[in-house]
Amino acid sequence: MSHWFFQFVFAATAATIVSGAVAERCNFMAYIVYSIGISGIVYPPISHWVWTEEGWLKQMGYVDFSGCGPVHLLGGVCSFFGAAFLGPRIGRFTSKYDNSEKEEIVGHSMPLVGIGGMILIAGFLSFNGGSLGSMTNPGDGDIIARVISNTILGGTGGSIVMLLASKLGLFGPSCWSFTHTLNAALIGMICIVCAGVNNLTMWGAVLCGVTSTPVYMLIHYLMVRFKVDDPLDAVAVHFGGGLWGLIAASIFDNSGLILGEINESAMLLANRMIGAVTIIVWGSAASCIMFGVLKFMGKLRVSEEQEIKGLDIAMHNEPGYPPMGWKMYTTGRTWQSSVLPTIDNNHTDVKFRNSHTYKLRSSQFVNAAYVDTEQDGEAKLDV
Repeated sequence: MSHWFFQFVFAATAATIVSGAVAERCNFMAYIVYSIGISGIVYPPISHWVWTEEGWLKQMGYVDFSGCGPVHLLGGVCSFFGAAFLGPRIGRFTSKYDNSEKEEIVGHSMPLVGIGGMILIAGFLSFNGGSLGSMTNPGDGDIIARVISNTILGGTGGSIVMLLASKLGLFGPSCWSFTHTLNAALIGMICIVCAGVNNLTMWGAVLCGVTSTPVYMLIHYLMVRFKVDDPLDAVAVHFGGGLWGLIAASIFDNSGLILGEINESAMLLANRMIGAVTIIVWGSAASCIMFGVLKFMGKLRVSEEQEIKGLDIAMHNEPGYPPMGWKMYTTGRTWQSSVLPTIDNNHTDVKFRNSHTYKLRSSQFVNAAYVDTEQDGEAKLDV
């Protein structure tokens, strides 16, 4: 059951990677369908080929400690086709207001980005440390310690290079970019932790992370160049990290081209590349079928009206950012929001409070603060 649960989480991870690439315009029903497809149909054969004793990739010599190919490379491939079939968000590459100047779509909460990043980094320690499958056999403790240490070192190498590159102006305007540094840490951890994290020296782990950052930058620019909208850089992080991880592990680990025997390490690299091509082809074919059928049926993307309104409201009828929590407005008077009785002469009567309480179940709901933000402060709450 422990093996089943671990593979259950891996299967779910391969599907949830895609959610970042299709964010803000994917129909929720399509999300359910492709999640079932990837977790239940696309991922299991690959995991069978890679990790079971009778799997043809494993018998051939493909080595993957914790899912560089089956999880991250597959998730990155599916992310690319999901974003490509969906098309870019409204206003991503053209002006949403038909102006000559394109607006930049930015995130809404950098603290949430940081919290999510820290959860991912902590999760990677269990993701990779647990991939050994046991912890009580002789030598298990040493392997797990090496895996967790190398995981952190790989992320460190990637993040330091990106932090310096962004400050030097090599990745946009000169600044200490937090978001790109965080993504570089993630691709560094993906790159080294999965294919050969249990067989890397500490300096090899750092080098894997360092060399993964240019891969992230290259794929990020290519996605923008070809106007494939990937809001979270899921393709750059997971496809780039998965593919480069299989290559880097064959170079830097103890059995790689630098430290190992040349013929054996070259054969290991060749087997891993055969596995990578297999995963890419399998994932591409399955993704084209899934997303193509959903698009043909008109179930892949939400309407323009729903996208502009926001999927939290359009799909779930539950605004993620209520007006009074989004922006402060000068009202001249306040209304009581607490359910507890208080004595406050500034509060108006019950009739006024009730008339100004937004109704989550009302089809007439308008997030006035959101409208105000999108239209440069022109809209005001009716208070």
